[in-house]
Amino acid sequence: MLGAVLSACLVAACGDDPVTAAEYGEQLFQDSRLSSSQFNSFSCATCHATTPTSEAGRIYSGYTLYGSAHRGSWWGGYETNLLDAVNFCYVSFMRGVEKLPADSPQSRALYEYLVSISPDTNAQPLPYTVVKDITEVARGDATRGEAVYAAACQECHGAPHTGEGRLTDSASLLPEVTEDYATVFPGVPASLVFIEKVRHGQFFHIGGNMPPYSKEALSDEDLGALLTFMGL
Repeated sequence: MLGAVLSACLVAACGDDPVTAAEYGEQLFQDSRLSSSQFNSFSCATCHATTPTSEAGRIYSGYTLYGSAHRGSWWGGYETNLLDAVNFCYVSFMRGVEKLPADSPQSRALYEYLVSISPDTNAQPLPYTVVKDITEVARGDATRGEAVYAAACQECHGAPHTGEGRLTDSASLLPEVTEDYATVFPGVPASLVFIEKVRHGQFFHIGGNMPPYSKEALSDEDLGALLTFMGL
């Protein structure tokens, strides 16, 4: 188990180099094996950057975690305890069976890592706007939509049409999966099903295991362009 291996590294030397708690936390952050579920393919890094701004050409579903340790609340104010915010992701998206306990080496190390990338002790909470009611959005430019796909979708779903490079074989092949929507969701426009999956993720049990994209993460303009690129 990754936790056992890295816990040993934390208290002893791995080769000639001892591993600090923050370094252990960074390794956990980058590794999907933080969750013991055999069905999980997500790491924290799948959905979050760790730099002040996300790298060019990448749209993450979650905020960068740079500065996150001192924000005071997370998930738009829904969570007011940092470990609870971490566990929301851990259980909801990484298929963790039980929440990480506060006294576990993993929880402590993740905290130390987040503190190490949070230099502003007065960092303020960030907005997180969930789209409550799913409605159509104005369509945009297909070229922009292709760029949005590469930035927001390709990390998990792989290249359009082929799925090449996708995170896991269970990730839907886009846009071909939408061809089944008329059968799976009879009477519902395919575009609304797609918007539902993007905006609410897996919370209504039609979005696989994907996280939701808030309005801050993905604007309606970018979503409309993506729909055009998808042929919806």
